Amino acid sequence: MTSGPRPGPPRMTDVRAAVAAERREQAELLAGLTPEQWDAPTLCAGWRVREVIAHTTMPYRMSMPKFVVQLVAAGGSFDRMADRAARRDAAAMTAGQLVAQLRDNAEHPWAPPGGGATGALSHDVIHGLDVTVGLGLDRRVPPERLGLVLAGMSPRSVGYFGADLDGVELRATDRDWTFGSGTPVHGRAQDLLLVVCGRRLPAGRLDGGAAGRFTAG
Repeated sequence: MTSGPRPGPPRMTDVRAAVAAERREQAELLAGLTPEQWDAPTLCAGWRVREVIAHTTMPYRMSMPKFVVQLVAAGGSFDRMADRAARRDAAAMTAGQLVAQLRDNAEHPWAPPGGGATGALSHDVIHGLDVTVGLGLDRRVPPERLGLVLAGMSPRSVGYFGADLDGVELRATDRDWTFGSGTPVHGRAQDLLLVVCGRRLPAGRLDGGAAGRFTAG
């Protein structure tokens, strides 16, 4: 499904350093947003910037017992539980508090179940792009971090996010990376990552005969 150089597995300390750097850089960017930007929509359907950041910082505030209680209350649906928690915390916390949560927990060891440190990096990078692309900000994810996330994308990822990539080959224009097979869709690697994750992008970010399938509007 992918092509390009295949280096050996990264050291855990390197991945954790990448996670911390990503969180700190996002916190710096978020600290400069206007109130209007905090209330603007993102690529996460139904979530503004503040809901996305409430979600990415939720693991720093929620203990495992509390997580289980809320998951049961949501009928066992993680998506329902996460949505409720993001909306509740976004309403209760100021933008400054959300930024502080991200900045102060840059080295927090949380990782998604079974995802390890690379899963934590993917979680932060993808949701960071939900924000910056949604706001029209031209933030480039550092290439080495983006490479770690792209290396983790697989057919299982497509299934998890519900993306429809049948008959499509994603081809990055800024690095040696492809995904899938079929009609080519060209774009920057970080935009194609969002396609794999089931996001619909603003117009003009993708090229190719099938690009319209992944464009909003």
